Amino acid sequence: MSQQNNVIVAQSGGPTPVINNSLRGVVEACFDHPDVFGTVYGGWHGIEGVLKEELLDLSAQRREEIALLRTTPGAGAIGTCRYKLKENQQEDFDRVLDVIQAHDVGYFFYIGGNDSMDTAHKVARLAADRGLDLIAVGVPKTIDNDVGDSEFKLIDHTPGYGSVARYWALNLQNANQENAGSCPADPVLVVQAMGRKIGFIPAAARLADPDREMPLLICLTEAGLTLPELADQVNDTLKEHGRALVVVSEGFDVGDIGARQDSFGHVEFGASAITAGQAVINYLNQAGLPVSGSARTNIPGTDQRHNMIYASTVDLDEAYLVGRKAVEIAAAGENGYMATTLRQPGDIYHVRFDQVPLEQVANSERFFPPHWIAENRVDVTDDFVRYARPLIGSESPAIPMINGLQRFARLEPVFAEQTLPAHVPQNYR
Repeated sequence: MSQQNNVIVAQSGGPTPVINNSLRGVVEACFDHPDVFGTVYGGWHGIEGVLKEELLDLSAQRREEIALLRTTPGAGAIGTCRYKLKENQQEDFDRVLDVIQAHDVGYFFYIGGNDSMDTAHKVARLAADRGLDLIAVGVPKTIDNDVGDSEFKLIDHTPGYGSVARYWALNLQNANQENAGSCPADPVLVVQAMGRKIGFIPAAARLADPDREMPLLICLTEAGLTLPELADQVNDTLKEHGRALVVVSEGFDVGDIGARQDSFGHVEFGASAITAGQAVINYLNQAGLPVSGSARTNIPGTDQRHNMIYASTVDLDEAYLVGRKAVEIAAAGENGYMATTLRQPGDIYHVRFDQVPLEQVANSERFFPPHWIAENRVDVTDDFVRYARPLIGSESPAIPMINGLQRFARLEPVFAEQTLPAHVPQNYR
């Protein structure tokens, strides 16, 4: 056994319903190889916890609680953060390495999206430059499905996307019932989906109606539609069907919304002065509809990314296995890689798990393919439906319940002893 064989696993960015199952995959795979991996620590709230030397001892937890991570949504188990390590933050980088050395850490796993893969890449590169015996591996996660390349050769889809896609498929079915029943008074229902500038999430609404029987319009940011053009499409649908369902991306251009940004520089639409959905119904109602009644809006929030009831069983299984794949990569001595999921050819959905260099996915940004946007710019093609349909699975997850309430993992607050001087992350000074 090497001298530095302890493990740090941490998470970054927005949570997903399945992120904790990737965490579970990493932890249980490490437990399965005690000859390779020592104590497993969880960075408390991501890289911030590493900087503060706040390391939750996951090896000290009851195995039953680790198993319950499968159906524990969000990131409450060990926390997440939106702290970005930038090139000029040398003190922070030095601190990360100091903490790693102080706790005999030889393996670092970072679960997250493109910015998180950048952090993992920087840690791996810096450790190698300094001759530190550290293996860093990334574990992909994002509901946006925007990690990787436009040809889907680096990764087919990210864990988290299948569950948010299922959320939208099922919720749009319910929304259609609402709209059909109340259309004499409320003929237009505008529903806003997450997705700052990448349309995989709103596109998933089409999974609710693959045969196109609903009066459904899907407006992706990438479609380049203007507000007046969208209004024309809505009015045409009203004239034909008497009602309309409109799914609009939160990043749809409706002008100034008083946008706020997070520490990564991403717009936080949920914290801005007005939402795209609100702007759309204001415009439609002020311009007037060709039928009686008015437009209403429904704006789901973070429920999209933390609702376990709607989670995809396919997504849950793959999130777990990609976490285990990351440990397999590390056990083989491979440094600077991200575990990945690749779809296999054939009519029956099947994936394999592989690895790609972190430098190829760090800060990557995959947009919704233009050829998956319908010619009318308010729908997606059947090719997208064929891509996304297998990801949502065919059944609901089995969630442990006690007295009618979900039973989530309960990790004990057992932390590693802090041996270093206190450190305030540079972004907070």
